[in-house]
Amino acid sequence: MKNALMIDRLSIVKMDKRFRTNLINCLSGFKSLNLCGTISSEGVTNVAPISSVVHIGADPPLQGMIIRPVSVPRHTYQNIIETGYYTLNHVSKEFYKAAHQSAARYDSEDSEFEKTGLTAEFLNDFKAPFVAESVIKTGFKLIEEIDIRTNGTKILIGEVIQIHVPEGIVGEDGFLDIHNAGSLTVSGLDGYYQTEKIDRLSYAKPDKKLESLGL
Repeated sequence: MKNALMIDRLSIVKMDKRFRTNLINCLSGFKSLNLCGTISSEGVTNVAPISSVVHIGADPPLQGMIIRPVSVPRHTYQNIIETGYYTLNHVSKEFYKAAHQSAARYDSEDSEFEKTGLTAEFLNDFKAPFVAESVIKTGFKLIEEIDIRTNGTKILIGEVIQIHVPEGIVGEDGFLDIHNAGSLTVSGLDGYYQTEKIDRLSYAKPDKKLESLGL
């Protein structure tokens, strides 16, 4: 590529903090976008955007998410530790601005659901609120907390307890069609994108030609 930049470690250290934050946050590429729903032991609902969710394994069904250092109050983290339950809810175009606004630092006695106009929804006696506006919703039980000593962040690993999706989104082979569900993706902290599905490919094997599974 012509005129390509080479940015070394020293240059990164010297960068303006906001510039560095944006740059490094974008390096990993497009990320999943979820709203994490929780409730405090006092009954105050909370919702916050999470773009650091990662698949851990399917048996048992586990996902992990990164929590920033708790040197300052993190209501989402506190609620999860207190109750042991939380939800992750996909974000779509219809309410991405409200999802973004939920990142604001509201007081602990304020519900981000109420402040942003999102709707807390309790389904099947699950102990944490789902986002009613979301198409794909998952309820988790906290299984493990891992401290990352390098920068003070944490990984919370949750087991999938409930999944709520519309009919037609789950294929015969279990493929979840998040494109047709309208799920958005995010780059950095504030760049929101719609997806374009281009193909599904067959399982890769050394001696077998790839086949298109279609859209």
